[in-house]
Amino acid sequence: MNIPARVIVIGVGNEYRRDDGVGWAVVTRLAERARKRPLPGRTSLVLCDGDPARLISHWDGADLAIVVDAAHTHPGQPGRVHRLVMDDGRIAAADRATSSHGLGLGDAVELARELDRLPRRLVVYAVEGADCSPGTGLSAPVELAASRLAAQITKQVARCQDRAGRR
Repeated sequence: MNIPARVIVIGVGNEYRRDDGVGWAVVTRLAERARKRPLPGRTSLVLCDGDPARLISHWDGADLAIVVDAAHTHPGQPGRVHRLVMDDGRIAAADRATSSHGLGLGDAVELARELDRLPRRLVVYAVEGADCSPGTGLSAPVELAASRLAAQITKQVARCQDRAGRR
């Protein structure tokens, strides 16, 4: 029997702090696409403020968890996307970026590891922001990155479900 993979896409951020809302913007784009063409299998879309306990409760039991969040780097390049992958409880990344929230994603990963509540695979997309001041709307480079990332995640979810269907 083929059971679809449980996939969750979590948009982290605050839509009222401009580029900090990039995670929410990506998930919103995915939801709009899903109304026309549903995402495959058991795929869920969630908005989250980044609280480690909430992140863990969302990704607990997932085959694949994809987290999208804003990042701060120095020097920054607004719109640049950092991809971090965790397989088998270890995170490998070519680039390092910090979350735009007080407690970072690393805190959630470490807590989940201690509680044995990590997803099977975790992919984090951290998008460098330009403006996290109060207000709505993304800066132009972050807006472009959000659109591209939504398309990329759609393909990634489809590939994951295809692999699950072949098992």
